[in-house]
Amino acid sequence: MSDTTPATTWLTQEAHDRLQAELAHLTGPGRLEITQRIDAARQEGDLKENGGYHAAKDEQGKMEARIRQLEQLLREAQVGQAPAAASGVVAPGTVVSATVNGSMKMRFLLGSREAVGTTDLDVYSERSPIGSAVLGKKKGDTASYTAPNGKELSVVVDDVEAYAG
Repeated sequence: MSDTTPATTWLTQEAHDRLQAELAHLTGPGRLEITQRIDAARQEGDLKENGGYHAAKDEQGKMEARIRQLEQLLREAQVGQAPAAASGVVAPGTVVSATVNGSMKMRFLLGSREAVGTTDLDVYSERSPIGSAVLGKKKGDTASYTAPNGKELSVVVDDVEAYAG
């Protein structure tokens, strides 16, 4: 898929609120806590051999990366329900039942794990190999994609339904 336009991430109000609360925690109490841990470790002396200091700095880096990820997601996301795709058409927010390579049955949600929170379904991005292959397909359509191991796989869309979350 050579489309360079980023796909819109749709968030329910609940998912938006949950991610906003996580961001507020990380930018407030989370930053304060990690700063205090770094300061305490710095006071222990030689920073070259201070494992606590280095661990806290690593955690700070991961936390700052998560903050940037959340800020971008919340800035670009649309809150509400994704526009209803034509009935039976694979789109973000749909659950796809498919047969891969003629025998492997799969059932997955096309969308973002961030948007759905917890679900027992596997979640694939519409930018993933299988997601981009089935995007826009209807029940009975066949597509192919290249798996991460380099193998070309066929996929038949068996059913498409709206995600009921």
